[in-house]
Amino acid sequence: MKSLRHIRANRSRGAEINMAPLLDMVFILLIFFVVTTSFVKESGVDVHRPVAKTAVTKEKANMIIGVTAQGHIFIEGKSIDIRSVRTRMERFLAETPEGSVVVVADKKSETGVVVQILDACRLAGVTNISVAAKRPA
Repeated sequence: MKSLRHIRANRSRGAEINMAPLLDMVFILLIFFVVTTSFVKESGVDVHRPVAKTAVTKEKANMIIGVTAQGHIFIEGKSIDIRSVRTRMERFLAETPEGSVVVVADKKSETGVVVQILDACRLAGVTNISVAAKRPA
């Protein structure tokens, strides 16, 4: 028979909770959400988009190129030259092969700048390119 002292010692110790499986599960979930999250790359500039009655909402854009009214080009908040758009898009395609590009041009920007951007994107190999517009109110 067990002694009374041994029984009381076992009762006072209480239940222990092993936290290792819980921490493993939290880290697995964290890794899952980081891997499956897609990050949108913003242009970093506010523009006044032109109005189009046929404008449709695009579900997801991986890269946004902004063009101001003065013709300055912005990608991820940084001003870039028109000559570096192609190399930037080639690098973007290397990172995201099925990526899509949206050109957000101000309604007062020159058409020639937008056409040069579209041309540079196509020469880099981007096949999914859109020009942003907003629906009329």
